[in-house]
Amino acid sequence: MDVLVVDDHAIVREGLGRLLAQVPDLALREAASGEEALAEVAATRFALAILDLNLPGLGGLELLRRLIAADPRLPVLVFSLHTEPVYATRALEAGARGYVSKNAAPQDVLAAVRTVLAGGTAVERDIQEEMNARDAADDAWAHPLTQRDLEILRLLAEGNSLSEIAAALGIAYKTVANTLSRIKEKLGVSHTADLIRLALGRGLA
Repeated sequence: MDVLVVDDHAIVREGLGRLLAQVPDLALREAASGEEALAEVAATRFALAILDLNLPGLGGLELLRRLIAADPRLPVLVFSLHTEPVYATRALEAGARGYVSKNAAPQDVLAAVRTVLAGGTAVERDIQEEMNARDAADDAWAHPLTQRDLEILRLLAEGNSLSEIAAALGIAYKTVANTLSRIKEKLGVSHTADLIRLALGRGLA
C-alpha cells in the first residue's frame, strides 16, 4: 500500500517513515508542499495521505479539499501542531478521516494510521474529549473564518508581526494585512488588539 506523507519539514517526514516502518506492506512517498502533494495524487493511487495543514503556500483545508477532489476515495489523516478542537472540527468537516496532533505519542499516531487504513475514523483522544465537552456555540465565533484566517490569527496572538506572519506562511505582507482587515469585519471588531484578546481567550495561542 502506498502512503503519502505531506509535510514541509524533512525531519517530520523521516520520523513518520521510521514509525510507519512498523506497518507491513507500506510504501512511503513524500511531498514537501501542497503542489507536490497534488502532483503525487494525480500520478499514484494512495491508500492513505498523512497531511500537515500548516504548509507554506497552498495548504490547510484548501489542500485537503483538493486532495479529496482529485481522489474521492483517498483517506486523509491530518497530522498537525494544532491541538485546538476547532481545527479538528474544520478538518473533519472538510473530509479528513482522522486528526492527531504532533504532540501525540508514537503509538497513538500508529493506531490512528491503522484505524484509517482499515476504513475507520480516528481522532486523538484528548482532542475528541474536548470536542465532546465543548458546547457547539463555543466555536460559533470561528464559523466565518477560513483556515488561513485562523492561522494568521494564531500567529498574531503569539506575538508575531505582520512581516513575520507573511514569512511564516510564505505569502505577501499585503495579503496578511488585507486578511486581517477581513477578519475584523467578519468578527465585528475594530482593532488588532481586540483580535489578539479574542484569539487568546479562545485558546488559539
